[in-house]
Amino acid sequence: MELAVLLVSIIATVIAVTKACEHVPVPPPLALLGVGVLGSFLPFVPEVTLTPELVLFGILPPLLYSTAITTSLYDVAAHRVTIVSLSVGLVLFTALGVALVVYAILPVPFSLAFAVGAIVAPPDAVAATAVARRIGLPRRITTILEGESLANDAIALVSLRTAIAVWVATSTLGEEETLQWWTPVGDFAWAVVAGIGIGLLTSVVIGAVRRHIHNPAMDTALSFVVPFAAYVPAEQVGGSGVLAVIACGLVLAHRAPVLQSAASRMSERTNWAAITYILQNAVFLLIGLQMATILRAVEAGGLTVTRTVVLGLVVLATVLVLRPIYIFPMGRISRRFDGDAERYSDWRELLVSSWFGMRGVVTVAAALTLPAEVPFRNALVMVALIVTVGTLVLQGLTLPTLAQRVGVCAPDAREDALQEAAVLQAASAAGMRAIEDEAEGDWSDVVDLLRRQSTGRANRVWEQLGAGGPEADETPTQAYVRLRLRMLTAERDEVLRIRDTAQVDSVVLDTVMRQLDAEEAALLYASDRQVAVRDELATPSRLAGECEHLLDEPQHAAPLTPEGCSACLREGSTWVHLRLCTRCGEVGCCDSSAGRHATRHFEETGHPVMRSMEAGETWRWCYVDELLG
Repeated sequence: MELAVLLVSIIATVIAVTKACEHVPVPPPLALLGVGVLGSFLPFVPEVTLTPELVLFGILPPLLYSTAITTSLYDVAAHRVTIVSLSVGLVLFTALGVALVVYAILPVPFSLAFAVGAIVAPPDAVAATAVARRIGLPRRITTILEGESLANDAIALVSLRTAIAVWVATSTLGEEETLQWWTPVGDFAWAVVAGIGIGLLTSVVIGAVRRHIHNPAMDTALSFVVPFAAYVPAEQVGGSGVLAVIACGLVLAHRAPVLQSAASRMSERTNWAAITYILQNAVFLLIGLQMATILRAVEAGGLTVTRTVVLGLVVLATVLVLRPIYIFPMGRISRRFDGDAERYSDWRELLVSSWFGMRGVVTVAAALTLPAEVPFRNALVMVALIVTVGTLVLQGLTLPTLAQRVGVCAPDAREDALQEAAVLQAASAAGMRAIEDEAEGDWSDVVDLLRRQSTGRANRVWEQLGAGGPEADETPTQAYVRLRLRMLTAERDEVLRIRDTAQVDSVVLDTVMRQLDAEEAALLYASDRQVAVRDELATPSRLAGECEHLLDEPQHAAPLTPEGCSACLREGSTWVHLRLCTRCGEVGCCDSSAGRHATRHFEETGHPVMRSMEAGETWRWCYVDELLG
């Protein structure tokens, strides 16, 4: 009963706090941390113990897996040098720097001081994902930071385990005995290799099983087992469970389109989104609830609370300083290896990345794994908590302002829409080629319907761009969404009326309701995307590519009818968006318009390139190669 009440209380608090954060400029992780700290001192709040086993085996694997399956393997590979330099080099650099500070302040062996450095070294994957997406960083920075935060947990935990093993070994050796250097190095290498190997092996096994599972609920249930199936065996053989989960998740996400059905992928995304939401936010609440317990433990230890707080602040300052010292030169070096690193090496993006080092659950959990016989153990746990809270407060609250001040902006919505339209155009063409042999057969009417639907998908994305014609208050897609949503409301009401008559099987009604819900969700998603893109006024910074026609054609020509589409003006009709032929200056309307005069101009003249005549848009489209440039 008490456990049920505790779980309900935690989830209710998470929902209430995150909802409140929608109206205030405070990141939910930080707000939940504060609520947890306050609750730890209230007498009516039960004491919650966040054990290392609970975090390392119960919370961390699913959190890492949920992040891994939403991370592109191609994006990680594209930034692999930068990610490795941060997740390995920066962790070891930070651990060594903190070790020197702790070794100079506390009377402890250097191996134990290095263990403290390894505890506070890794920025948290949960905080990185939550904060980066909330403040809207450029996608390449988010990819690098998420990739760093995924892998650095493994490197830090392996380093911690190795340092503790060295401390235990040296404390039990005789005066004339020495520990061979290759022993910890070998353990470290084995943990990395074994972790990645078991993760890849797990992905192969799960992939083979998924080929025989066609039920979305069963496939989703299997996905709940995957992070533990990778983590536990790796830890049992001395490997890194964190690396195993990451490797397994990245590969399974990459192969999902060929291993899973569309229904299974939708089900998995929905269920994991709910799990991630609860765990991701509950973790910070639980960290805050540890504060009172840790303070009491420190008072009973060898250091006073004041000395412990001072030590924690010194370590916090060291952590904050070491990250920019490492990132600025490494950002310049990595540009020679990573394809997009030159953009990442811009000083503004390096500045934001250097201030992006929030610690989280791994730091606290790692501190709790320190053996009971470690000198000043309770004080070192307190130091880890101070670093975690300090980075969340200092960096979490100031990052949005810093990013805004230096001009590091979110991904360009128009650039995304242009590239999405180009991809959809190519996909639609491929789909129609696959059934072109049916165009003249018995199913020609069906083929015409499919052609209109396929073309409409691309047109709906094109409509997200531009300001619209003089009388076009809404685009055809907007009108379709408005009218179809009205129809769906009426259809749902009718289904509910039929349900109330109790004359139709509930399973049949549920199937119909699911179809209506799926269509409504898709329409609302598309509508929200359109609003977001049309509100973005910036010109896209880079487009999909070039072809010989885009290279040979002039960039622009003087419009023959600057006031609008020449054919529409003659016919007295309206248009949605305007296009300009770069060769002759003919102005035509887009394919979402009733006349489709831009396309007709290409069909009649063969002039291959049209450019947008909409304000703030500089893109061009090649009709021959169907390529954006």
